[in-house]
Amino acid sequence: MAAPNSRDTLIDYCKRRLGDPVIEINVDDEQIEDRVDEALQYYQEYHTDATFRTYLKHEITATDVSNKYISIASDVLYISKVFPLSRTFGDNMNFFDIKYQMMLNDIADLQNFAGDLAYYRQLNQYLSMLDQTLNGHPQTTFSRHQDRLYIHGEFETQDLIEGEFLVAEIYKQVDPSTHTSVFNDMWLKEYTTALIKQQWGANLIKFEGVQLPGGVTFNGRQIYDDSLTEIQSLRERIREEHDLPPDFFVG
Repeated sequence: MAAPNSRDTLIDYCKRRLGDPVIEINVDDEQIEDRVDEALQYYQEYHTDATFRTYLKHEITATDVSNKYISIASDVLYISKVFPLSRTFGDNMNFFDIKYQMMLNDIADLQNFAGDLAYYRQLNQYLSMLDQTLNGHPQTTFSRHQDRLYIHGEFETQDLIEGEFLVAEIYKQVDPSTHTSVFNDMWLKEYTTALIKQQWGANLIKFEGVQLPGGVTFNGRQIYDDSLTEIQSLRERIREEHDLPPDFFVG
């Protein structure tokens, strides 16, 4: 299949690029599966098309409060922003709330007394500054390999409250088993082929110099060296053309 849409069709495509069935590819099936996993992992680490931005909604449980961290799914690569965990300055929309009074008195007569929308924007910035100064927001740390979002705050003052909701901006991996067009990505096909080629060369290196009937000799070293050059070139290409800058994920 010219357009792979599964692991098996991707493997068949890569083997054909290496010469199969005209040439026997001396790589075990388990070795090929390992190289496909390695290629997918590298692709998901660095390629922009392998991730997508979405939002995580999580209801705080008693276990979260006790642990002081929230368990995160393993397919989450980055958490770029965590929205306020609890009610803060000016968020309680009751009769005595500042925002309620501002809308009641200022917004209703915006054109006559308060000026224009610039005044409304400046006032909201001022309220936000008061919120940050007087309350602030708990600091968070995402530990990817632990699948945990740690909350650093004053739990005695209920920075984390059972029953409230946490909302975070996250970047998740695109699941290849669901979105099968991943297997047809041009870079991924080339990189998987190069990794299988490297494994093929590594398998043949120990037979280097052995002469077969008819005077044919194995040249595994050349196959291995060629694959290293291809892998290096592909890794440079993904970092230069498809990788997001590190500070992109800083919330």
